[in-house]
Amino acid sequence: MRSSMRLFIAPLALALSLLSLHAQTPVPPPHPTSTPYAGDLSIFEDPHRDANLQIDRVMDILHLHAGSTVADIGAGGGWFSVRAAKRVGPTGTVIAEDINPAAVTAIRDRAAREHLPNIHPLLGTPDNPNLAPDSLDAALMLKVYHEIAHPQLVLANLRAALKPGARFGIIDRNGNGADHGLNEPILRAEVEAAGFQQIARYTFTKADGQDYFLIFEKR
Repeated sequence: MRSSMRLFIAPLALALSLLSLHAQTPVPPPHPTSTPYAGDLSIFEDPHRDANLQIDRVMDILHLHAGSTVADIGAGGGWFSVRAAKRVGPTGTVIAEDINPAAVTAIRDRAAREHLPNIHPLLGTPDNPNLAPDSLDAALMLKVYHEIAHPQLVLANLRAALKPGARFGIIDRNGNGADHGLNEPILRAEVEAAGFQQIARYTFTKADGQDYFLIFEKR
């Protein structure tokens, strides 16, 4: 009897182990993704970018105010992080997350240089931005989503990090995924499948209308 039980338990344990491994294996999206940018970060510092993006209006829509905690996902050189830090003030916090160690170092140096101690640089991974649960009042992905190779894992961590009623904004452009853009219906379907609902849509962030700005809340 014991021998029979061992013969039954061993395959069962192996099957459960394989199921666990499968559950932890990242599943890529059913479309191409762009290679994350790792070049000169000064490319994001166009002096006209504030006006073109209407970044103050973006922050209004995200409900950023003094004391807010906001995540800048894929922060690059910290362009948005700096503006958000000034908006939320010394009682607020900006989590400036990026998967590029050089970008995280650049943001840390910039925060010190610009006397913005409320910017907290954070090194994430392609699968996980490493955000603390129930910690965020808002989050923004600014021209980043099309670079995410495993969106279901990233979005799961982000969803857990958002407080009830927190806003999650995505600014991106239409494209095939590999050309630094992703068609809006595809992006929306992926985000909603991760437990979010779209509550607003805007196109003011680029004059030609190719950019879209979507606002989500978690269901």
